[in-house]
Amino acid sequence: MSVNPLDIFISITSLGSVLGSSPQEIVVRFFFITWGFILILLALKKFEPLLMFPLGMGMILANIPGLHLARPPPTSGETIFSWPAFLYWIYHYVVATEIGPLLIFLGIGAISDFRPMLAYPPAVVIGAAAQLGIIVVSWVALALGFRLNEAMAVGVVGGADGPTTIYTATSIAPYLVGPLAIAVYSYIALIPLIQPPLIRVLVPKKYLRVRMSEPRRVSEKEIIVFWLVLIVVVAILVPNALPLVAALGLGNIFKESRITEVVERYAKTAGQQLLDIATILTMLGVGSTLSWDFLSSVAEVSGLTIAEFLVKAVLCLLLGLLAFVVSTVGGIAIAWMLYFVTGGRVNPAIGCAGVSAVPISARVAQREVSRVDPTNFVLLHALGPNVAGVIGTAIVAGSYIGFIRTYLPGVVR
Repeated sequence: MSVNPLDIFISITSLGSVLGSSPQEIVVRFFFITWGFILILLALKKFEPLLMFPLGMGMILANIPGLHLARPPPTSGETIFSWPAFLYWIYHYVVATEIGPLLIFLGIGAISDFRPMLAYPPAVVIGAAAQLGIIVVSWVALALGFRLNEAMAVGVVGGADGPTTIYTATSIAPYLVGPLAIAVYSYIALIPLIQPPLIRVLVPKKYLRVRMSEPRRVSEKEIIVFWLVLIVVVAILVPNALPLVAALGLGNIFKESRITEVVERYAKTAGQQLLDIATILTMLGVGSTLSWDFLSSVAEVSGLTIAEFLVKAVLCLLLGLLAFVVSTVGGIAIAWMLYFVTGGRVNPAIGCAGVSAVPISARVAQREVSRVDPTNFVLLHALGPNVAGVIGTAIVAGSYIGFIRTYLPGVVR
């Protein structure tokens, strides 16, 4: 016997009526539940499964009619014990407080290697240039009708850094954190498809054969001094970026210090169990923001109807792709400049690694170079701009957050 999809939809809307939900509410819930199942399907296809699975589950659980797992408590006096909407509390305590993204950054620092950046200082310039997508897309979003805080949050997707995107959106446009998180992680997974065509257009084959000298060795002490100096500089110049940079630096100091067996254990914990726990809870909380209950609760702050939100959510996905493309082009353009400045000692392909998708974009650069010359090895040089891009994105995001908090404080939460 065939099943009519219309009959299923009518049954779901009838169930919504029984549970006290309006037709509009049940349609929106059904839409988000469907979207959540699509994310889980992508996870099962090994498309960023560690991120897409809890994101999808958060969306599905938050939109089940009658449960209201993402609904804020009815009064300020309610506590976690008297209001069992656990997805709301996960969002409230893990995402809204920004502790989730910061713990993820701590874990990323504990598993990352910043030696390639210090061994090859021009990498910093490439990493900075790859932030071009953030600036350009912020202006494009503004032109398309996004408010300034929304446009800045959308632009940060171009940094290709998930925790920074979530941290920024939570700080200045919390109602957009869901679609922006999906956009940034989707395009990070698609970098092996997005970047190679750009490299092949912008870097002729003969320049992919350019060989680079072996990077110098960097000591653990040099890395620790670098972080201490950077944290002080960021605290003075871009204080709103300090939480991200400090968390990243602390995790990396755990990894590099090797002071005692206890500190080494901290590095393992931060890079494994703590990173996994923070990722699961953060993604569940972010997924719950794509729900009727959450959007209804922030409607007064956002000034958006559900329909307007859905339009902006789709635009976030499209603008995210544009941001990735522009950031890649910006990184390659500066790599070309370094090629001419150094007399041909820089392979322009490493410019694509300026976007902070570690180590995916660095591997793309190596793969494109190996396609032309299998004996040419530029991965270590590409990892330099890669990790520099992480720091660069955090600094730009901190600048955006500081601007909004200073000049438009009324739009923050």
